[in-house]
Amino acid sequence: MQPFGRHYVVVRPLYSEDSFAEQHERINRNHKTLQHHLKDYFTCNANRAKNAALSLLPFIGWMKNYNFKEWLLGDIVSGISTGLVAVLQGLAFSLLASLPPGYGLYTAFFPAIIYFFLGTSRHLSVGSFPILSLMVGAVVTRLVPDEGPPANITGFEGLSMEQQRVLVASTVTFVMGAFQLIMGLLQVGFIVMYLSETLVSGFTTAAAVHILVSQLRFVLGLDFPGINGPLAIIYTLIEVFSRITNTNVADLVTSIVIMALVLIVKEINDRFKSKLPVPIPIEVVMTVIACGVSYAFNFEERFDVVVVGEMVNGYGTPIAPNLEVVQESAVDAFPMAIVGFAVAFSVAKVYSVKHDYTIDGNQELLAFGVSNMFGASFRSFAASTALSRTAIQESTGGKTQIAGVLSAMMVLIVIVAVGFLLEPLPRSVLGALVIVNLKGMLMQFKELPYLWKNDRPDFVTWIVTFLASLFLGLDLGLAVGLGAELFTVVCRTQFPRCSILANITGTDIYRDRKDYSSIYEPDGVKIFKIPSPIFFANIDFLRDKLVQAVGFSPLKVLKKRNKALRKIRKMLCNGELEISDRGLKVRQPSIDSSEDDNSMTNLDQPIDFSGLPIQVNWNTELPANISVPPVNIHSLVLDFSAVSFLDISALKGLKATLKEFIRIEVDVYIVSCDVYIMEKLHQCSFFDDEIKTSIFYPTLHDVMLHILEMHQDHGQLFKDININYDTIQRDSLSV
Repeated sequence: MQPFGRHYVVVRPLYSEDSFAEQHERINRNHKTLQHHLKDYFTCNANRAKNAALSLLPFIGWMKNYNFKEWLLGDIVSGISTGLVAVLQGLAFSLLASLPPGYGLYTAFFPAIIYFFLGTSRHLSVGSFPILSLMVGAVVTRLVPDEGPPANITGFEGLSMEQQRVLVASTVTFVMGAFQLIMGLLQVGFIVMYLSETLVSGFTTAAAVHILVSQLRFVLGLDFPGINGPLAIIYTLIEVFSRITNTNVADLVTSIVIMALVLIVKEINDRFKSKLPVPIPIEVVMTVIACGVSYAFNFEERFDVVVVGEMVNGYGTPIAPNLEVVQESAVDAFPMAIVGFAVAFSVAKVYSVKHDYTIDGNQELLAFGVSNMFGASFRSFAASTALSRTAIQESTGGKTQIAGVLSAMMVLIVIVAVGFLLEPLPRSVLGALVIVNLKGMLMQFKELPYLWKNDRPDFVTWIVTFLASLFLGLDLGLAVGLGAELFTVVCRTQFPRCSILANITGTDIYRDRKDYSSIYEPDGVKIFKIPSPIFFANIDFLRDKLVQAVGFSPLKVLKKRNKALRKIRKMLCNGELEISDRGLKVRQPSIDSSEDDNSMTNLDQPIDFSGLPIQVNWNTELPANISVPPVNIHSLVLDFSAVSFLDISALKGLKATLKEFIRIEVDVYIVSCDVYIMEKLHQCSFFDDEIKTSIFYPTLHDVMLHILEMHQDHGQLFKDININYDTIQRDSLSV
């Protein structure tokens, strides 16, 4: 290659894959077998043991490089700020889990401590997450409803409703953690890749609506049991509107004031975040004020306001999960494990990119699995992360998980010392704080116009996930959304947008002929581009598209030609045809025009001219009214540049299609085939007497030049491609 201004000149031989392999020897690499991989995986030495320890306990790595001078103050400020928010969110999200508020503090403490040792993210604030809390609450209210007897479970005997609910919540959390731990041990952290941003957006938006509706009874001060299961949101709204006249005015006014002030201050924090050293902790301020006002004016007795009440005091002895509850909740725990990990990993990935460090998906699964299992033993419920809390931990100067530990210490202080100060807090305040924090998730509705305009399949995925999660419940909704997402992927690969390529005049570039006006498409040549993998589900579709592109069915043409040839052979034997200088000529009309049953078999076999004194020209008019569909191409080029894999079923279908074209005298070529697909074709005996390796070419331009040489009568292609070197001055290309 020689540079020449803004042009380039390439002078090289015309290559087929065979000639390229002859001139450029390929290195034969020995690929490792499964046995070698297993041997390497289980081989232990000092270096691997050290790496394993650092991988299992990531905090060792960053603690060795901890910069006390620059990082410690930021971690302290961040830990205090995040801890205050963690206390409030723990109390608020406990309501979503249908538990007394105090148990949310356990969720803000135990998992955060374990994550400090095992987690790979330095900025994640581990604790309660509203969507997981809601999913836990659905299981809790199903097994221990507000009204009516609980489920028939042996371990419930002698326990109060509160204790039964705590047992259910901790057990389902333990099972969720076990699922995460198993997935981490099996190294399946990649599973989060199957949850696209579109699916997660639709799912979390539906969850936000669920949370909003579930908090209406606290904001309005209404007393009715929680509802779960399919169409729960409809039944809950019916209950709310049927009891709307019983609204507690004090709860409603308090909630409106809290939401208005918090929204205003949050907007100020967003607008002036560059000027504020620390965001204004408005939730903490409003909680303190609400507690003081409620206590001073005795809201509980004077206005019949439901307050937080008696808080947890210290820690109880560890409890074991109930096996009967495990059986009842295992199906619910699996989607919780997926959702909790997916959300935490997505948030952690954002901050790892921002601060230039890596996170390990499999280690994160292990960290959350152990955190949830350990926390469940001390009565905490499902833990992940909350977007707002993590944002506070990072924005207030947090550099490492020391901020997370300090945040847990703040929660510890509330649990063992000052929790009683929160007892006068109205539950409507917690409900209002939950609703305010849904703003970000509810604003995801703004994505819909963009998706509709730019990606209709993603739009469908979002809508299906949202509606299914909204009306069927979060667990079933996630499954339906995942199914819809996979269906769109299948549709994109099963029905790819195939195209016919043409040469951009004066270049060696080939593009879709529908997209450009200055193109040249030589007569008798079709270039068919396949823009997807070829597998069992789309091979028939691709064959149909190919037939549509060339304008005829090669199998029908082959059968017609074989049928015509047999008729010609029979007429010659009967003396009904004679050979003249102009070809075949009818001597006398055929008496028997019926077809022999045997002559209708094997019509898809190669055309055999043996025994005939003349070779039939299928492009001329045939005698005795014999009709054969015309074939207006002599060369077919298949562009495999976008074909990433080819399975056995598709390979057989492709081989049959190529043979059909070859048997009707159409030269078939394949270009830009991946080297590993070529290896598979050799391994699967793709090549034979009809299909040879010589049909493969490295580039489109190589094969087009070859076709030019083979069909000199189409010389216009040479005129367009082989431009004289002098015309480089006129912005052209010479090959």
